Amino acid sequence: MSDPASFYKVFFPAVPVTAQVQSSGFPFIMNIKALSRLSLVPVALSGQLAFAGNPAKPNVVIFLVDDMGPMDTSVPFITDKDGTPHRYPLNDWYQTPNMERLARVGVRFSNFCAQSVSSPSRASLMTGQNAARHRTTNWIRSESDNRCDYGPRDWNWQGIKRSEYTLARLMKDAGYKTIHVGKAHFGPHRSEGEFPENIGFDVNIAGSSIGEPGSYKGENGYGYIKGTYSRAVPGLAKYHGTDTFLTEALTLEAIGEIDRSVEEGEPFFLYMSHYAVHNPFEIDKRFESHYLADSSKSRAAVGYATLVEGMDKSLGDIMDHLNEIGEAENTLIIFMGDNGGDAPLGPARGWASSAPLRGKKGSEYEGGMRVPCIIGWASPSSRNASQKRLPVKKGGVSTQVCTIMDVYPTLASLTGTPVPADHPVDGQDLSRLLSGKPDTSREEIFMCHFPHQHNGSYYTTYRDGAWKLVYYYNPEHPETPSHVLFNLEDDPFETADLSAERPDVARKLIGDMIASLKRENAAYPVDFEGKTVLPRID
Repeated sequence: MSDPASFYKVFFPAVPVTAQVQSSGFPFIMNIKALSRLSLVPVALSGQLAFAGNPAKPNVVIFLVDDMGPMDTSVPFITDKDGTPHRYPLNDWYQTPNMERLARVGVRFSNFCAQSVSSPSRASLMTGQNAARHRTTNWIRSESDNRCDYGPRDWNWQGIKRSEYTLARLMKDAGYKTIHVGKAHFGPHRSEGEFPENIGFDVNIAGSSIGEPGSYKGENGYGYIKGTYSRAVPGLAKYHGTDTFLTEALTLEAIGEIDRSVEEGEPFFLYMSHYAVHNPFEIDKRFESHYLADSSKSRAAVGYATLVEGMDKSLGDIMDHLNEIGEAENTLIIFMGDNGGDAPLGPARGWASSAPLRGKKGSEYEGGMRVPCIIGWASPSSRNASQKRLPVKKGGVSTQVCTIMDVYPTLASLTGTPVPADHPVDGQDLSRLLSGKPDTSREEIFMCHFPHQHNGSYYTTYRDGAWKLVYYYNPEHPETPSHVLFNLEDDPFETADLSAERPDVARKLIGDMIASLKRENAAYPVDFEGKTVLPRID
């Protein structure tokens, strides 16, 4: 479709295109069981950070959703120039009451960016580094190198190595039990990164090299009995032959690991990484009835919506359980998607699946790399020592440009864990923004380097504040690269290319992009002769 308005006319004829966000009516369950935590006094000990007094550090849950875009929720993330969130039709299609609940007690980020496909974002989350630096610039196919026709031969298909100082290792050094549940996708078959145990996790449930489930259905054995056997989800045999949906099985396993950590007296770092909402878009029968009234939607779109709501129930179940066992006040939840959405609602490069944002997963547009992010304490308390160290504004909205790389330095700061000098970090600490204050020292720059083929191909995007450049390498005809320029403040839905009108801005951004790529030692596409195609300023 040629513009956002035409999308709404087809799929949401009775819904206004824009409506100011209304206050949520969903209740927040207050924690009445959690005990107050004693203050933690940091003490340097043998190069590590030790804590005098009560060793109860804040638990951390990263709740990562696969292929979830910022419009795949009833929580509005898109804001106007004044920073006020606005609802759009897709916000009324999806039902995510527990995301609304978390947003009421935390900060939502309206300009939170990730790489445009899975493995690069997951490597960035685990390392705090940009994809150009860690060089896992494409999703990783388990069986063979999928660099694409003109992709760089020296890209990092092998993924994360044992030697890397991952976020899991950082949290382990800080004294946490590190738990991985769900999708990994850190490396291919027989690589060091294939299994999360190799990169710093104490526990791994259902994580391997696969990037999608063979099936979401327990009766299908999640791919072992029926579905795509090569993508069967490992480690969940006890649910085979039952009607336990994959999202539910992973949630039950995560809650069990939380309980074990609490019983052992260890703070936990839970990486709750759902396979949802990646295809196949199998319908979660628990929620199907919520989406049958709209006859304009395909069965795949209904399936996608049920995957979203099932994921949201998982979030709520974990939050409820933390309240029940008295750990909610001392648990920080970081909710986010790993790349742009993949809803089956229209063309990949238009205004459809992420409308009013343009594009979807794998594309160079905002719908390809903008993701939902909400960070908050599971139960706010002014008495809790951990919350005093990291205050989070209830119901806050941050409009500054942030990235998936920022989680790494934020948790390093929260836990007081030093990062080795030989491990460069491209992310920036989110602590000030979480307090509800603007961070004037923050560089609002995001670069997505994608020298491969997908819904967008062989491009680098470079965003600096409101300005966004998309550079196309055009490896079939490298003598004629091209670029487009958008001003996201005036044109947030990328409808007008300003490169001819503002060549000065385009030239500066290309220069800054080239400098960043060189600094991070990026891998570049090649032409039909195998020669490296470097970006240039014409």
